[in-house]
Amino acid sequence: MQYFVVMIDYGRRGREAIVDPEMTRRDVVSRIASGEYTNISFIHEIAERSVEDVTDDLLAEAALPEFPLTGANLQANTLDHARDLRKHEPV
Repeated sequence: MQYFVVMIDYGRRGREAIVDPEMTRRDVVSRIASGEYTNISFIHEIAERSVEDVTDDLLAEAALPEFPLTGANLQANTLDHARDLRKHEPV
């Protein structure tokens, strides 16, 4: 049997451990990426008789990749910025 324990910290309101034996690794990553799980204290993976802290691994998996801006995007951003400056000029 394998399952995950996600500990959520609510500050002064306390903590909550979310344990669902049917929740897979992919489900946990999905819930982190969607923002459903925030203020995570730790995530433990329980498998048979061992416990592993997988917090950093799952948070890294849930992070959205950053794509560098291409030349076209840089030009579009510059033009948008110039248009915004014109829009907000004092008359």
